[in-house]
Amino acid sequence: MSSALQIIELFAGTNPDGEPVVERLQVRVNDDDSVQLVRSPAFIKGIASGDTIKINRQDPEKPGFDLVKRSGNLAIRVFCREDSAKLSDQLSPQIEKLGGELDLESPRLLVFSIHVSCGFEEIEKILNSVCDGANSVWYYGNVYDPVDGQTPLNWWQDILKPE
Repeated sequence: MSSALQIIELFAGTNPDGEPVVERLQVRVNDDDSVQLVRSPAFIKGIASGDTIKINRQDPEKPGFDLVKRSGNLAIRVFCREDSAKLSDQLSPQIEKLGGELDLESPRLLVFSIHVSCGFEEIEKILNSVCDGANSVWYYGNVYDPVDGQTPLNWWQDILKPE
């Protein structure tokens, strides 16, 4: 595995004018040309920090990906109406206590990665204690089907299965 970090661009959706929008992601390139995400994406659904993907360039306007291997991390996106600094100060220490980390902080957005083994209930309790639903909301980035946004992907079932 190469230790050098690179930046890739993947299709994240379309803007209000219908033009494609890409998200730039920092990755480690593997020997087989797959890449491992260094951080969870802000807008691309279905993947999280540590996941291994292969870039799919069938449509050069909309570079996509094929999932090779899940890391077990959940991607959590927190959107804010106001500056996110206060929310970051409240959430980051609690998420970090569980082994998670803050991947991205911008004025109105926070992105966290945390391993699914920490438990959905515990993670959601932390997020719900800080996000009020009016001034801030949170969403999983890789738990629900990217198309319908409702159907659980259930990829964590094998990871959480007792041995």
